[in-house]
Amino acid sequence: MEEVSIGILALQGAFAEHQSALNRLNPSRKLNVILVRTPDDLCQCDALIIPGGESTTIALLARLAGLFEPLKEFMKVKPIWGTCAGAILLSQAVVGAKKGGQELLGGISTKIARNGWGSQVESFEVPLELNGLEESTRSFQAFFIRAPVVLEMFPPDESPITVVARIPLDVLPPSLVDENMHEDDPRTVVALRQGRHLLTTFHPELTEDDRFHRYFVEKCVLIQ
Repeated sequence: MEEVSIGILALQGAFAEHQSALNRLNPSRKLNVILVRTPDDLCQCDALIIPGGESTTIALLARLAGLFEPLKEFMKVKPIWGTCAGAILLSQAVVGAKKGGQELLGGISTKIARNGWGSQVESFEVPLELNGLEESTRSFQAFFIRAPVVLEMFPPDESPITVVARIPLDVLPPSLVDENMHEDDPRTVVALRQGRHLLTTFHPELTEDDRFHRYFVEKCVLIQ
């Protein structure tokens, strides 16, 4: 059976939780999980997960480790999934970056707001509406911790964007809903796929529900 190697950027953030989730899967091919800390580690990977954490810190550490430019080249040809902070790094533009700016990998046609749902004390948990995951009629209980918010999805030059999950307006904390929000508002989009790249603004690795990890493996990694 051909082995597939999925890396997890392990410089800062919730990389151990992603590792545990991948190890729980039983995919059609054997998974080899690699904690990526150097360019040599990255070269061994068929795909990569960038975990939640602090996006500015992850970008800085990647630059110091000599990984930032290799990551840009990697995402041109191989799948990457960014969760929370990772979602910020995969976006083309960011609002609310720290003083001095925010280095981005780009690659996904979105503008995203850093800490868009508020501070740590404003973290929340809600059920999501799903599109394309197994058992999509069963909601996914998602954790949003200093989560970014998708502000805009640009018309892509090549691969179209597929919305994978939204927050229903009726479960969003009332303090976060404004009168201009509607069901198709980009701010309700919390998971999307463009080509073989996946972006989630929440933390699927903090649950025992592994459907997003299975989705990434089956729909982004194994599909050529």
